[in-house]
Amino acid sequence: MPRDTWLIFSRDMKLCLRNPTWLIIGIMQPLLYLFLFGPLMVTVVDHTPGFPSGNAWAVLTPALIVQTALFSGSFAGVGLLTEYRVGVVDRFRGTPAGRSALLFGKVLAQAVQATAQSALIVLVTLLVFDLDAPASGMLLSLAIAAVLAITLSSGSYALALILKSEAAFPSLMNAVLLPLLLLSGVLLPVTRQLAPGWLYNLARINPLTHVVDAERAAFRGDMSSTGLLTGSLVLLCMAVLALVWGTRTFQKENA
Repeated sequence: MPRDTWLIFSRDMKLCLRNPTWLIIGIMQPLLYLFLFGPLMVTVVDHTPGFPSGNAWAVLTPALIVQTALFSGSFAGVGLLTEYRVGVVDRFRGTPAGRSALLFGKVLAQAVQATAQSALIVLVTLLVFDLDAPASGMLLSLAIAAVLAITLSSGSYALALILKSEAAFPSLMNAVLLPLLLLSGVLLPVTRQLAPGWLYNLARINPLTHVVDAERAAFRGDMSSTGLLTGSLVLLCMAVLALVWGTRTFQKENA
């Protein structure tokens, strides 16, 4: 399995490097948020009670890392559907590679890509804006982004193989991701002081809210916070469930 996983991983990374269009598109949106929304965030944080501790960039940057991993992983299934349509998946079925390795190689490639995009966001914020975060916290936030990308890409691949429709898949993902993104507090934290009770309670049900809280706690260097522990446990549970679902779907599809 390690050899087969490495072969699939290497293949997907080479394809990505040969045509980095999606990497560039994926990084443009968070960079636009940094430059066009970040300065507004500074004013809001300074004059509005209820925001998490830390300056505006320590609140916005980790949220943008989650957003980057979210979209990078969630739409990974689009590429798999293209390969399915042109027969690449069928050719994989004829190889002796383990079916689990086909999934693991692909999700690891997605994790590397999301981590590279997230690292670029952190670097730009450090060089251009007033980001104040410990190195250990920034490294931990990149690790969280990698696990989140693995989680979401596993689910994305599984869903793509179930739908087998390049038209239906993006529409469904957009319909699911938009409310999850808004409720996670990526742009504005959904706290008791800022949100009405029903919206706050709804946001706490959203697992991405806890992942965003964990990212922000990591950026503060608050390694003993409840938010970091809760978010990490939620993310690990999601990762296990997504990998199990993805593995079973790949095995069933290739049986």
